[in-house]
Order: sequence, then C-alpha cells, then structure tokens
Amino acid sequence: MKLLPATLFGRTAATLLAVFLLAQGAAMYAVWLTVVAPLAERSADDLAARMVLAAQTWVELPPETRRDYEIELFLQHNLELGRVERPLPTVLPAGYFGDHLADALSRRTGQIVRLKQGPDPAWAWAEIALAGNLLRVGYLRDNYELAAPWEAAAVFLAGALLTLVTALLLARRTATRLRLLARSAAEVGQGRLPERLPETGADELRRLTAAFNQMADEVQGLLENRTVLLSGISHDLRTPITRMQLALAMLDDADPGLVRRMEGDLREMTRLIAQMLDFARSLKGEDESAVDLAAALAELAASCSRPERVRLAAAGPCRRVLSLAALNRVVGNLVENALRYGDEAPVDLELDCAGEAVRIRVLDRGPGIPAVERDKVFQPFYRLEASRSRDTGGSGLGLAIVRQLADVQGWRVELGDRAGGGLAAEVVIPARPDAQA
Repeated sequence: MKLLPATLFGRTAATLLAVFLLAQGAAMYAVWLTVVAPLAERSADDLAARMVLAAQTWVELPPETRRDYEIELFLQHNLELGRVERPLPTVLPAGYFGDHLADALSRRTGQIVRLKQGPDPAWAWAEIALAGNLLRVGYLRDNYELAAPWEAAAVFLAGALLTLVTALLLARRTATRLRLLARSAAEVGQGRLPERLPETGADELRRLTAAFNQMADEVQGLLENRTVLLSGISHDLRTPITRMQLALAMLDDADPGLVRRMEGDLREMTRLIAQMLDFARSLKGEDESAVDLAAALAELAASCSRPERVRLAAAGPCRRVLSLAALNRVVGNLVENALRYGDEAPVDLELDCAGEAVRIRVLDRGPGIPAVERDKVFQPFYRLEASRSRDTGGSGLGLAIVRQLADVQGWRVELGDRAGGGLAAEVVIPARPDAQA
C-alpha cells in the first residue's frame, strides 16, 4: 500500500500538510503547557483564596453586618455568599478550570469541596463548612474562568494556513510546469515538434525551459535532416538500378539463369528502396481530416494483395479526425505482414470504437512472434530469421515504419498472442476531445 501520492504535487502537498500538522500540534501544546495551563491554575488558586477569605471574614463578622458584607462582596467582586441549610444536589460537570478550583478549595479548607450547579447555569457554587456554619460561595463563571485564547490561536492558525496554501500553490505551479515539460518531451520522443513552452517564471525553470525548447528544435532539425538524407539516397539509387536493369535486358549471350537471379536481386533492391522511401516519409507529419474508419478499413481490405483472405468486422460508423495516409500505411503494413506470414489462413481485421480509444486489430494464424522479440521487431532491418527471411519477402522495415508512423501520430502499436495460435497486432488510437468528428 502506497503511503504517498504518485504525483509531485500530491507528494509535496502531503509532506507540507504532515509538517504543518506536526508543527502546529507542537506549537499549540507548547503554548498550552507554558501559557494557558499555568494561567488557568493561577487564576483558580487566586479565586479559591478569595472565596475562602470571604467565607472566613463572614464568619468573623457580627451577625448584623453580614448582610451588608454580602452586598458589598457581590458588587465589588461578583461573588455571592450566604448561609444555607441544605446542600445543592447537582454537581458541576468536570472542567479544566473547575477541577483546579475544587482542588485549590479542598487544599485551603482541609475538606473535600465540589463545585455545584444551581438554578442559574451562569453561576457555580462551592459549599464550605466553617465554625458550625454551612456557607455557600458562588462566582460568575464568565468573569473568573480563564477561557482558552481562541482569538490568538485563530490568528496564529490563519497565518500558518495562509503559508501552507501559498506553498501548495507554488508547488502546484512547479508541478504543472514539469507536467507540461514531460508531455512535450514525450512528443519530441515521438518525432513531433511540440508547442514552445513559455520561458517564464523562476530563473531555474526559465533556463530549463529554454534548454528544452532548444533541444526540441535541434531534435526536429536532426529528424528532418535524416528524412532528407534517406529520401535522397533512396531516390538516387533508383537511377543506377534502372541502368543495371536496362543493361541486363540488352545482354544476348548471358546465362539465362544468372540473368534471372540478377533481375530478382534488382527487384529486391527496388522494393527495399521503396520501403526506405516509405520509412523516410513516415517521419513527417501528415495532414488530418475527418475519416470514417469503418469505410477506410473496408477500402484498405479490398485493395490489399490478397483481399479474399481478409475478413473485416466493423460495428457501424466510427469517425475520427486523423491522417488517412498514416492509417492506411500503418494498418496496411500490418495486414500485409499477416497475409505474408499467416500460413494462408484468413486474416481478421477488427474495428472497436466502443470505448474512448479506437482499437484496430489485425489477427492472423501464423507462427506469431516470441514475447522477447516483440520490441526488437520494430527496429529497422531487424528480422526473425526462423520465419521472416528474405526468401519470404521480409526486409525488416515494415514494422519499423509502423512504429515510427504510429509514434508520430500519437498512436500505440501492441503485439500479442492470438487465442488459438497466431499473432494479434493492435493499433490503439487514443481519444482526442479536440479531434472528434
């Protein structure tokens, strides 16, 4: 079980919140221990001393002056004092100040004193036995009980919360910038030129963004140079191949078998050059338009090399904004591979448009591809020697073109085992809210 969130902002927020709670808890405990608790205890002890002194003074006064003393005590100190015959039945509920006051009264009088509740809840009463008299001393609770300094605590917490929120906002800004940077880096890795990131903010982020923008421009330049180089070499090779084919056609006394083999080699070179050109073109972005995928796949199945072996399963129209040329090249290469290595069995072409992402599956009944080789087959000129040799027509560029072009478009190509034997190739086209048709 993960204790921390996965995102940078989540982890920063969790760390700051944990530190904030610990710091505030420690601060509040320290304030309570060093300020609030000592003040409450001192206030309770002072009130107990005043109440005991008032009771002792009342006992020592002549009976005819006691009433005047009770009135003065109420007016000057908000205390009520008098003799009673029956104790109050209700004990005051436990409280921090009340418990300290009861302890102080018990300590000063040498008897167990409990605070009691009278008819008016604003008053608390203590019953003390002195000189054969049961005296009841009451005090106005709001005037004597020390309340916790909630206003100061509120101001303190508000400042701390403001600091926490500010730190979280700064962390969110940084996390957002890094998230944009990661998304743009993924686009660069797929061969696309992302939108330039704004070079604003802190000096470190500004330098990082500027370096990334420069790197993206340089990578795009390298890709364009590679595309031009591949296209130029492939195009230039066609001329000498054409001359060699013409020279072979003009030979009269050559061995016919040798001529056929040389013609076959030239055809192989021509096909390889055509695939090289496809590979170079796949590195460039394609124009996008609204495409009915079901109709496009039906047309692709009908135009492949063995249309009678392709079975299309598409449940109704499915429209997306994408590059039709890229779709035909990616799915077309997968279908041709399935036809070439599918042991003459039918190839199933399925379109799944039910979820957010569109899934196009090409299913064959060939020997399949081992799991350890499924990443390697997307490398240019990599071939599985056991089943995909030059004799069967494989040049090692088909799946490389598929992967390169899919990456440029932001699609995924996944290879797996087909139930019952064979290879399952799936093209996943993620949902794009801005590109729905």
